[in-house]
Amino acid sequence: PAPQTKWRAAVKAAGGPVGRNMLEDLSLLTLDTLQKCIFSHDSHCQEQRSEYIAAILELSTLVVRRQQRLLHHTSWLYRLSADGRRFARACATVHSFTANVVQRRRRELNSLGHQAWLKGRQGRSMDFIDLLLLTKDEDGNTLSDEDISAEADTFMFEGHDTTASGLAWLLYNLAHHPHYQEQCRQEVRELLKGRDVEEIEWEDLSLLPFTTMCIKESLRLHPPITAVSRRCTEDIAMRDGRVIPKGTAHLGHDVPSVPIPPVYNPMRFSPENSQGRSPLAFIPFSAGPRNCIGQSFAMAEMKAVAALTLARFAIRPDPARPVRRRTELILRTEDGLWLQLEPLSGMP
Repeated sequence: PAPQTKWRAAVKAAGGPVGRNMLEDLSLLTLDTLQKCIFSHDSHCQEQRSEYIAAILELSTLVVRRQQRLLHHTSWLYRLSADGRRFARACATVHSFTANVVQRRRRELNSLGHQAWLKGRQGRSMDFIDLLLLTKDEDGNTLSDEDISAEADTFMFEGHDTTASGLAWLLYNLAHHPHYQEQCRQEVRELLKGRDVEEIEWEDLSLLPFTTMCIKESLRLHPPITAVSRRCTEDIAMRDGRVIPKGTAHLGHDVPSVPIPPVYNPMRFSPENSQGRSPLAFIPFSAGPRNCIGQSFAMAEMKAVAALTLARFAIRPDPARPVRRRTELILRTEDGLWLQLEPLSGMP
């Protein structure tokens, strides 16, 4: 669920609409969600400090800072620096947590046997670690503990900041376009038809077409990942006669030859306007065999959080805190992404 308890408490304390840094709140939300879905672990990091979550956040900061310091590009120099030592400690914390979970599950699987282990999981959803433990290749070989840990760490590290950025910019765009925000809200209410918003089901997420259009348009206008690195292995002739030469690399959000209208218009992604469009015309999750491993997960999470949030809060721009974009590993802002939250009448 969205961090609504925290927001309601802030609104109550302020006695009215309250400004919140959406990037900060939603980053903790996505970290909390990932820990639950990957490890079946309740971190409660939205209410209290978690050593593991603190290490993930520190790694994100250190990676960006290393890119900005030329001397730190050399690995042995970086390892000797204060930042390098902090990076090593944070990595050890993250790797130790993941390895302990994987090893504990592996021992349980080996002790109980395959069938008994599966039977013991009936009645609850399997998490990411469970699925990886059961994965086999075409020759029947399972993944090693190290392979599973690497996949889990990748999903965790790459999945929190990107989804938080996507969610924050979605709410930013809906705050600046209240008619679209209200249309999303009515779509959620019509779907639920008297059910509490907390009762939204997995199947419901595919029945939010306009909300999905709003998410896609937000990803087009404010993509969390602003560049996709690909290199042409041969000359590519375009239909208009132009040639992309061999060796060309990089496709970015700000490429001058690709027109990107700065107007937020979800109708670009209506079924009528999407008909006949190349699947490579919109690639917020990259494309091809190396596309984003978590794109379905991210889209489902964004739909769920949007539904939970819009059903209970009106979102407005915060005029006291203008938003200035800043590109790091993801699309962030200089001083946070602040929006005003106002509880809707009759909100439970």
